[in-house]
Amino acid sequence: MKPGFFRLVALSLLLGLILTLIPISVHAQGVITIDPSTVFNDEATVITVTGTGFVGTSAVRLDNEILSTVYVSDTLLQATVPADEDLGTHLVTVSTGPGSAQLTVIARPPVLPTETPEPGPVVRPQIGVENYRTKPQPVQYGQDFRLIIKLRNHGGAHAYNVQASFTSTDYLPTKNGGVEIVGDLGADNSVTLEQPMVVGSYSTGFVSVEMNVSYNDASGTAYTEKFTLNIESIGGGAGSYATSTPTGVKSSQLVITSYAASVDPLQPGEQFSLTMTIQNTGNAGAQRVTMIVGGGSSGGTGGETPQPGGVSGGGGEFTNFAPVGASNVQTLGDLPIGGAVQATQNLIVNVSTNPGAYPMKVTFSYLNDKGETINDEQVITLLVYSLPTVDISFYRPPDPFSVGQPGVLPIQVVNLGKRLSVLGTMKVESAAGTIENGTSLVGSLDAGGYFTLDAMLIPEQSGTVSLDITIDYTDDFNQPRTITRKLEIEVAEGFGEPTLEPGMPGGGGGGGTEIPFQGEETTLQKVWRFVLGVLGLDSAPPSNNEPGMEPAIEEPLPGPMPGGGGKG
Repeated sequence: MKPGFFRLVALSLLLGLILTLIPISVHAQGVITIDPSTVFNDEATVITVTGTGFVGTSAVRLDNEILSTVYVSDTLLQATVPADEDLGTHLVTVSTGPGSAQLTVIARPPVLPTETPEPGPVVRPQIGVENYRTKPQPVQYGQDFRLIIKLRNHGGAHAYNVQASFTSTDYLPTKNGGVEIVGDLGADNSVTLEQPMVVGSYSTGFVSVEMNVSYNDASGTAYTEKFTLNIESIGGGAGSYATSTPTGVKSSQLVITSYAASVDPLQPGEQFSLTMTIQNTGNAGAQRVTMIVGGGSSGGTGGETPQPGGVSGGGGEFTNFAPVGASNVQTLGDLPIGGAVQATQNLIVNVSTNPGAYPMKVTFSYLNDKGETINDEQVITLLVYSLPTVDISFYRPPDPFSVGQPGVLPIQVVNLGKRLSVLGTMKVESAAGTIENGTSLVGSLDAGGYFTLDAMLIPEQSGTVSLDITIDYTDDFNQPRTITRKLEIEVAEGFGEPTLEPGMPGGGGGGGTEIPFQGEETTLQKVWRFVLGVLGLDSAPPSNNEPGMEPAIEEPLPGPMPGGGGKG
């Protein structure tokens, strides 16, 4: 047979083998389902197309529009149907295969507002003063009179157990102790009360009488109304009298105008001094003023001489703050109109007190210009914090540092407090070098817990180098705070290259010994010693007392000397 025939057969077999090795992609795609099959046209919606044989170039079409398609797997595609598509039924297909499904686009139904029923009127009894007068009118010192009041129930419900009580510093109730029992009062009905009283002090002008009315409705709900009735007084004596000029009621009023703690911030277990400025803002002087921190009262009635134990300060609130060094009762003396005094109380914060804002009651007990005992109560607020107590130090002695050489700073933060602390970012800085890896978030530390940071320092100067460490955090009242510490390390001088002066051993300008070999061999020196060993020469490594081994350069041997002259 001809050789050309065999070559043709060989080429055909080779071509067939190559074709069998080439992969041929077969796409057998078909859309089976879409989910969801109904979408609203007011927003873009992602639909999932389920089929078979999907590839990365497969694209989902809505009618003739190609949608944004994400290939998930060979059986899943995801496509985004844009908003504002036409309402109706649309055909969904895949660009690389047969099959289809139907997608319905509808309009979102309007949301009907929910009607909120209007609240109905509240039906309750409501008692008010329709009018009042005195008989006789006006009144004068030492005279008995009747205070006549007309009450009306203006509410829409029946009032039960109606009762009125009267109090005044100048007009004293008689016969019934200042309490009038009315009973029941129907809606839109009225009743007239006559309270017998006597003018107990010499005064001119209008004097106030306070009337409190209490009652309840059919369900037992209690109500209280307070009314101020002004009655004209002409002083005392018979016959003609001068026209009275209305005057205000004289009374003292002690107010804490400012206060401050000697320690800021206050923390559990902290002892501090609380300084308060007290001022008499009333229109009468205050005598024998007693301050009771924590709340209390002073017994006795007007005109009595104070007796031992007459001031009670033991019933105050001392759960979070307690007096130390002295009791919670202090005598401040007399305070004239507009006068002020500064008082100091030593206190301690209870170790069991949690962070928060705590009100503290302060009572001022004194005698007014009529000799009556008055108790003015004030409330101040003290803030208690629980700030982190941490130790920042090295958890091991740091390695020796030298100028220009990097070294590790083994820094450790330990929570020394009794509560969990949440700390923010810790930062290590130094003005005498470069810090690397010097910032990290600490996070929460349990009591006794610790956090370590291995920062890198490259000193730029020798001597004592200071490290500035700051930790940011937020206190119990959401205010940013910072913990700062300073650590110190010692940095030695750096090791520079030796400089040889002329005339010194191994220096320039004259022969001398070479610099002794120091340090490890280089790769080139090791290769050179190997070559010397192959050639049978000395390949021993150089010692510290031998000069460094450098590759030698072989010089050619000198040739024969040129012929000289003959015998002379």
